[in-house]
Amino acid sequence: MEESRLPPGQYVPRGRPVIHYGRVPQFRPDSWDFRVFGATASGAEHRFTWPEFESLPRTDVIADFHCVTKFSIMGNEWRGVSPATIVAAAPPDPGVRHVMIWAEYGFSANIRMSDFIAPDTLFAMELDDKPISAERGFPVRAVVPHLYAWKSVKWVRAIEYLLEDRRGFWEERGYHNVADPWREQRYSYQEEPGEGPP
Repeated sequence: MEESRLPPGQYVPRGRPVIHYGRVPQFRPDSWDFRVFGATASGAEHRFTWPEFESLPRTDVIADFHCVTKFSIMGNEWRGVSPATIVAAAPPDPGVRHVMIWAEYGFSANIRMSDFIAPDTLFAMELDDKPISAERGFPVRAVVPHLYAWKSVKWVRAIEYLLEDRRGFWEERGYHNVADPWREQRYSYQEEPGEGPP
């Protein structure tokens, strides 16, 4: 059954490998915030303090996790804030088609709005009924399980609504703009017309 859920080229490792680039940031709740900016419906930036974000309603998602380095971790139990909650509190301009997810140290990943508001996308705060660990993205990480895991940005601090698509950190460095694991969209040279920014 698990094998039938594996995208092409993936394998299930022992344990739960952790991969990240750079150092793990320190969480400072007094200064931490979550911003929503760019093409908002009001034109204004929205900001959630840590107590405000922590008090938002939470939802549960059980989902597989597919790393572009070819391992897949199956059946993760995530809990966190649905992007639909953020969109309701800070609506986008009707012309928004993409979102940039921003993290500590300026890391980012762009995703289509349809991926952002998909039912299994989440701003995760817990994994298997425990707060996610620092190296896995504490206090908040994106989880976009139907895309390769570099789109599931750790240490999220903001989202930017985009009227036009723009490449994020890894996409600027040669990774595929869409990142569908079922189509093995690993690298930018594989992009078909229309899959990358104009």
